[in-house]
Amino acid sequence: MNQREFINLVMPFKNKIYRLAKRFLVSKDSAKDATQDIYLKLWKNKEKLTGYNNVEAFAMTMTKNHCLDVLKLKSSSNLKIIHSNYKDNNQNLDKQTNVKDSVNIVHELIANLPPKQKLIIQLRDVEQYSFEEIGKILEIQPTAIRVALSRARKTIREQLIKKHKYGIS
Repeated sequence: MNQREFINLVMPFKNKIYRLAKRFLVSKDSAKDATQDIYLKLWKNKEKLTGYNNVEAFAMTMTKNHCLDVLKLKSSSNLKIIHSNYKDNNQNLDKQTNVKDSVNIVHELIANLPPKQKLIIQLRDVEQYSFEEIGKILEIQPTAIRVALSRARKTIREQLIKKHKYGIS
């Protein structure tokens, strides 16, 4: 595999690798370093890549494992999911403030989920991966993913309703 073939194969999912690394590592710099490390590993094993049915799923699994190794080395379990893709310039200031508050509350609720549920929410609801792809990345059955996702969403929904009902912050 030459350089052009490699680039054409792996560049389409570069941003997904970065976002997943950022979810694990929180820091932009750490996520950039992790992304570079993953691409270096992919380059070193470029001849083996054609043997994989889904190179993107393989790369995402590598990213997950690499980030877990980095977190273990740092003895850090501080995972944070950040989603800042929402932007609507036509809303008035009150609506913008309310939306930001609601998004912050959801971020806080997600941050309180168990690590596996956080990761599943990230991969399914933010990155839009299928249950089968998530299963390959996390090495668990799609049924277990559905259950964990359902529990995570239920927890978030219940806590969000509770916060809005009682005005808890």
